[in-house]
Amino acid sequence: MTQTHDTLSDFEAQFGDRLVLDEDAQDLLFREARTANTFSDEPVSDAQMRAVYDLVKWAPTSMNNQPLRVVLVRSDEARARLVEHMSGNNKAKTQAAPLVAILAADTAFHDELPRTFPHFPGARDLFAGDDAAREDTARLNAALQTAYFIIGIRAAGLAAGPMTGLDMASVDRDFFPDGEHRTIAVVNIGRPGEDAWKQRLPRLDYEDVFTTV
Repeated sequence: MTQTHDTLSDFEAQFGDRLVLDEDAQDLLFREARTANTFSDEPVSDAQMRAVYDLVKWAPTSMNNQPLRVVLVRSDEARARLVEHMSGNNKAKTQAAPLVAILAADTAFHDELPRTFPHFPGARDLFAGDDAAREDTARLNAALQTAYFIIGIRAAGLAAGPMTGLDMASVDRDFFPDGEHRTIAVVNIGRPGEDAWKQRLPRLDYEDVFTTV
């Protein structure tokens, strides 16, 4: 059995070896990972972001539809525009982060299905005439990919500060004028700064979440 941390529960200490992922990786991605509220001045490179994407792109989406689209906000002009769409304290967080990403769902994802789901030639046509189904599918799967993206940022040794406190419709109009994208979240990215973490909030127990039928 692998050695366990003193902070683990008795159950985790007993059954921790049921996970293939080693404990350092478990801590990096989940147990010790936190949502960062402040960041250092260390920049985040395009190479780091490419490495994050090259990992998380393998995670599943329905019919391999991959609707997530990401805008990396690097220019001062774009940062200023985005800050205006943020709510409350999120304005200051967005202004100060080394890198900010806008994550959106592409409702025209179906145009890529001949390439991403080639074994089903009719996949694109299933969505072509149904705007509501296309938007629902895009939002659901982009939300899944947003979660993968956050885990990927942690895997790169960085911290993520995901936010949904913003005027998403205004971000859509400003950054996605084609009308085909729906903002899901804004994520601040970088190395954690001073007082980056708030107190850890409790999680539900297994018994609160799981039932067997």
